Amino acid sequence: MIELELADGLAVVTINRPHARNAIALDTMDELGKAIDGAAGARALVITGAGDKAFVSGGDLKELAALRTHEQAAAMANKMRQVCDKLAGFPGPVIAALNGHALGGGAEVAVAADIRIAAADIKIGFNQVALAIMPAWGGAERLTRLVGRSRALLLAGSGEILTAPDAERLGLVDRVLPRAEFDAGWRSLARALANPSAGAIKRVIDGATPQEAVDAFADLWVADAHWAAADRVMNRGK
Repeated sequence: MIELELADGLAVVTINRPHARNAIALDTMDELGKAIDGAAGARALVITGAGDKAFVSGGDLKELAALRTHEQAAAMANKMRQVCDKLAGFPGPVIAALNGHALGGGAEVAVAADIRIAAADIKIGFNQVALAIMPAWGGAERLTRLVGRSRALLLAGSGEILTAPDAERLGLVDRVLPRAEFDAGWRSLARALANPSAGAIKRVIDGATPQEAVDAFADLWVADAHWAAADRVMNRGK
């Protein structure tokens, strides 16, 4: 099942399928898409998995093994790719809180987020080659944008599985937290990003024109939130 938590401008989507190590089945794709839609209006979104073993262990092979034709495989890939595109296109910052291993399709979900925060003991890898297949949900392209063409080919082509510190050194993971501090840490970081300015910054980073960037700044400048914050700063210590 997919759980959606909404509070103070922050949406948290949790994949909770312990019997399948949070693997993605066809109905999970539908539920995940609906949860992202349900997060509309939140200023930031977190996607995570239940427990401490798996973020997402990939596709649910027991169910997906029933797909035997080219058409069925392509339809499944398109369906989940659209979900990952929807996640990546969320207006505010998207954080993947890697509570457990992110392997195969799980790594693809992770790189659909803007930011990846990992517990220190997790592993991440695009290891689809172990099944004689390849990333199908947009992960290869997103991996390339994160680590570069040659490194993406090396990682996905060999199926190498990385520790969290190694993934951080390559730029695949943005922050690694000790397991004991992980839950509080990702929530603190996510709350810090759940603000209107971060959403505007994301739009600019994603390719706004110079004029659009200036207009985004000006919109924030004239907003009540800016003047309330400015008053607090100017009156500090009085």
